[in-house]
Amino acid sequence: MSDDAITGEAAANRHSVFDDAQAIVTGALFIALGVALFAQAGLLTGGTAGLAFLIHYATGWRFGVVFFVVNLPFYWLALRTMGWTFTLKTFCAIAALSLFSELMPLVLRFDFLQPVYAGVMGGCLIGAGLLMLFRHRASLGGINVLVLYLQAHRGWRAGKVQMAIDCLIVLAAFALVEPWRIAVSVLGAVALNLVVAVNHRPGRYLGV
Repeated sequence: MSDDAITGEAAANRHSVFDDAQAIVTGALFIALGVALFAQAGLLTGGTAGLAFLIHYATGWRFGVVFFVVNLPFYWLALRTMGWTFTLKTFCAIAALSLFSELMPLVLRFDFLQPVYAGVMGGCLIGAGLLMLFRHRASLGGINVLVLYLQAHRGWRAGKVQMAIDCLIVLAAFALVEPWRIAVSVLGAVALNLVVAVNHRPGRYLGV
């Protein structure tokens, strides 16, 4: 393939501002629904969202507010390693998820929710939302920034690294959550990261 053809293909695959905006909003909505399933079932997830859950369960502080604050220190790492564009998109994604999580109780109520279903379905929803963000050079900050950096610079698969870190965070929650909920949370973390690991591989997706 000629250089002109490669340049033309890259330009055709380049995301517009609208493309990025709809991906951030849609991804944040998917993740907010997954977070609502986890919260209703008393489950945990990994990354900075997992840390926010731990603080939420321990203190009763609202998840959306805690999640936004927990991510503040990671913007420096994102800016230093991934650039202004990635950092701005990530800030927008975090702000959107924080807002949607706060608004979710106004539009959604659960009369009954089976915990295993909540773990698997919540994990799949969060994984799909993260995939949308990753493919538009955004993330949910914190651990996601580190994971994407390692994939870009070391070739380490994002899903596998994220899965290992997430499982460690979930296992650290034994002081606050019953063991059976920890087990279901690990199942949710596996479901989440399988979605990312299978669908987000270096070189597979060319949109930028």
